[in-house]
Amino acid sequence: MRAGWGLGILALLGAAVVAPAQDARTQSETTIRVEVNVVNLPVTVTDPEGRFIVDLNKSDFTVWEDGEQVEIRYFTRSVEEDKKPPLFAGFIIDLSNTARLYYKTYQTSIGDLAWMLVPEGGKNRGFLFGYHTEVDELVDFTDDPVLLTERMESLKHGGGSAMFDAVYRACTDKLVSIPYQGASEPRKVLVVIGDGHDNASKRSIDEVIHAAQLHQVTIYAVSTVGWGYHQEEESNLFKLARETGGRVVRPMQKVHKDVAGYLSKPQDAGNYQYEVGTGGYAAAQLQALYEAILDVAGNVQSQYILGYVPSRPFSDQAFRLIDVELGLAGADVQVYHRRGYFPPMVQ
Repeated sequence: MRAGWGLGILALLGAAVVAPAQDARTQSETTIRVEVNVVNLPVTVTDPEGRFIVDLNKSDFTVWEDGEQVEIRYFTRSVEEDKKPPLFAGFIIDLSNTARLYYKTYQTSIGDLAWMLVPEGGKNRGFLFGYHTEVDELVDFTDDPVLLTERMESLKHGGGSAMFDAVYRACTDKLVSIPYQGASEPRKVLVVIGDGHDNASKRSIDEVIHAAQLHQVTIYAVSTVGWGYHQEEESNLFKLARETGGRVVRPMQKVHKDVAGYLSKPQDAGNYQYEVGTGGYAAAQLQALYEAILDVAGNVQSQYILGYVPSRPFSDQAFRLIDVELGLAGADVQVYHRRGYFPPMVQ
């Protein structure tokens, strides 16, 4: 009797132990299950003066994919920063020979931008790349802006310019969407600080754009081309930004306006370069950089996040065109979003 009684108790205990484990497993499976066929679309809206419009509602937006209207299932207002997915921000800095001339001018402002996008103690994370003839990973993902800014202060310049390789590597190594998390996918941006010149990359600009669109990366740029200079390859920055929904700011293009001490005295040095005075010009430089950094940070922080399920599942790798319309009759606004995307790999 005792033996039978003991076996019965063990059987009951075994059932008591196994049942909760099964429940826990079932509950865990339910918890981690996500809807992966969701496109997260960051959208920024500005008025004609470039000021951000932050009080729009879900009903103000209409999204089209490949000419077919899709339902917006998830909507986060631009001011609801705590409700947005975390931000992954990559800073990519030109370390080529030409960058040595201007980097000290930009250094503090880029550090300020790192603090704005990766605030101390927040959920956002950032990393730092530098590019010359090669691409250097200078700071891995971190939530500490001090690590980013301190490293920005000790950069060494030299060699050619492999900007495309740097952006491609940032997209495919640091911001890769595997496994894709659907509506919980982090927001991903790259900020390129340079003049758009590239003479050392193995990757083409089309390969870079494909990688950014595949991994849902928005590219912003702070152009370092000074007023009085013409750099054809600056168009690379505009193409990267346009295809991914970002912006290019050109802080040095308006420094000369209304500044005492400015000497309009062209020189024959390959391009027209202009001598400038001191004092007022230096102050104008700092003001222009400050406004440019606020512009980039504002574009990221003022994003609306529109989430929708496409009419076709992520079963092919064909490019899908996106269009966003605002139902604001007669309003003169500019809407920034990526032109389209390649469906991510879903595991």
